[in-house]
Amino acid sequence: MLSPKVPRISRWCTRRQFIFVAALYLIYLFASYTRNILHGGHTTNITVKTYLDPITAIRTTTARLKQQKKSNQQPETRFIDRQKKEKDEKNGYKKFSWEEQSAVLKKHKLHTNGLLEVNPNGQHPIYDLIEKSEAAWKAKLKNASRNLHEAVIEYERRYGRKPPLGFDMWWKYVEDNNVQLPDEYDQINRDLEAYWGIRPQDLQIVEFTHEILPNADTYTLGKLNMQDPITLLNYSLPHNTSSNYDMAEGGRMTVELLRKAGLEQYIPPFRATFNPHDSPEMLTNWNLWSEAVTYAKEGKTFSMLNSPLPDDPHHGWLTACDPASPASTTPIDFGAPYPAHLWPNGDPMSPSHTRTFIHDHRAAMNPCQNPHILRQHGQFVKFGKGVGPRTRIHPIFSFSPSTLHHDIIFANPMNWVRDIPLGADPSWEDKSDERLHWRGANTGIHYSKSILWRLSHRVKMMEWAHHNLYSGLRILGLGVRKGERIGEGAVVEKARWAPAMLDIAFAGNVLNCEKEDGTCDELRNMFEWRKRIGFSDAGKYKYILDIDGNAWSSRFKRLMTTSSCIFKATIYPEWFTDRIQPWVHYVPVQIDLSDLWDAFTFFRGDLNGDFGHDDLAKEIGEAGRVWSHTFWRQEDLVAYNFRLLLEYARVMSTDRQAMSFNHWASKF
Repeated sequence: MLSPKVPRISRWCTRRQFIFVAALYLIYLFASYTRNILHGGHTTNITVKTYLDPITAIRTTTARLKQQKKSNQQPETRFIDRQKKEKDEKNGYKKFSWEEQSAVLKKHKLHTNGLLEVNPNGQHPIYDLIEKSEAAWKAKLKNASRNLHEAVIEYERRYGRKPPLGFDMWWKYVEDNNVQLPDEYDQINRDLEAYWGIRPQDLQIVEFTHEILPNADTYTLGKLNMQDPITLLNYSLPHNTSSNYDMAEGGRMTVELLRKAGLEQYIPPFRATFNPHDSPEMLTNWNLWSEAVTYAKEGKTFSMLNSPLPDDPHHGWLTACDPASPASTTPIDFGAPYPAHLWPNGDPMSPSHTRTFIHDHRAAMNPCQNPHILRQHGQFVKFGKGVGPRTRIHPIFSFSPSTLHHDIIFANPMNWVRDIPLGADPSWEDKSDERLHWRGANTGIHYSKSILWRLSHRVKMMEWAHHNLYSGLRILGLGVRKGERIGEGAVVEKARWAPAMLDIAFAGNVLNCEKEDGTCDELRNMFEWRKRIGFSDAGKYKYILDIDGNAWSSRFKRLMTTSSCIFKATIYPEWFTDRIQPWVHYVPVQIDLSDLWDAFTFFRGDLNGDFGHDDLAKEIGEAGRVWSHTFWRQEDLVAYNFRLLLEYARVMSTDRQAMSFNHWASKF
């Protein structure tokens, strides 16, 4: 009888399985060793030199961050881990779990000048700035008044006085036209608060005197009686333009919008003198302005015309600053060719300088708190130490005064756009160019041998982008994830990064320069001048820079109406500054652009697109576009100017009490 057949297991088959398992184990060991080597020496494939210490240079993977708790580990495993940890620490490396890493993160320092000082032991500050700004914006929307009763209560809480006569009609317009954030008009109070401390008779005399000055380049709008339409009451514009209102275009458009909305009849008599130029005009002595504000807060007035002239120890920009401010206490050589003396720690682009970001954009615009602005912006550089301040407060309206000036801001309807041409703003995913884009004219200052134009903001922007290419750039946060310390940054080659990541150039012909002294030729040879590009080509860029020209940026409305992520550098607060949220709707950057590389690479990433936050940039771009369509409509311009003129008519009236809206009287 044959015995049953038993399957035979080949010795070679067994050996083959063993070899296969052993090979897998060797691959695993080799992969772990390779990973440690790469993590130990890695910065990025484009890094020349790093300033990162070992704790930041070592990047643990997600799996290693989720290690088992020691209580769940076997004794042998803990022994091996302890040996490995001791070996790493001996080599200068120290690793943290996610929980340990978050626990040791330090806070960044927020300064009253609007800047955040980076703590290398904190996480990337842009995470914090976005989170804080989103919370502030949500709170602002949530707390907005929902009816006239709430609006009056909030008004009286903020300003300590009754609203102006006609406030009920203003509220009706706000409700009928779905105007958002009906309480956020603090800019009007900033502009007019000092007037409450001055006798209205003095204000009327000063206004009319300025109105009739010959060759003052002003025009005056207003009405003499309640039922009158708003008309041009006076002008001192050049004769070749006054008849066509060319220089008065902004005022004419403002009146047309108010008339179209049917609101003229509710505005009391007033005379408002407008400055038609881009630059502001009303530089006021700080002592005079602060005295008027003090009287206003006490509910009193003083006679400005019968008071002695205020002291003027500086006769220039510094006269408009608090004597205790950094600008007044920092020695400034306004004739020096370069402003390095304003940076105690050296050039902010140098590796040794402490990095800063904007956490309060309005405060960061203030030259009194940030004196380097006086030597980095054409608004100030073109006048050296500054023009003589006004010895009296003159009511005058302008497009965009700096925080050093006291012109009254009105909502300028010029260059307003409803939307972007069809096809000129592709979706975020279809925007094919990830370089930072800017194209424009060399405005911002007059170029001549007698002016230090090389210090002006647009010239410095060109140097920031194109000069010193063979120097290193220190960039914060490359490869640093949320919850990890940012460290001191990594130094990369500007010669490789700038041409690949920036598309910034002057366009068209050289402007505003003296041909006779050779400045025009010098400018032409100093920079590359490229062709202008149309809306469709500009729409291909994900990232766009907006920077001041002669004054306010006329392109900002158009840029915000796109879905691109906008970086904005400005020293001019505008009518909408209280009604927009930096880090939610746009990315604020300093006028010297010292934070631009760090901010840009946070979103864009490195040369290969690694380590970026494309999703956050997309959110900001989309939020900005929605904001433009919701908060910068013509109805929003009308609401601002309507309320402004109601406030102005009252504060200029000799019977301010009668020009106030008594909401509570109607309740009884």
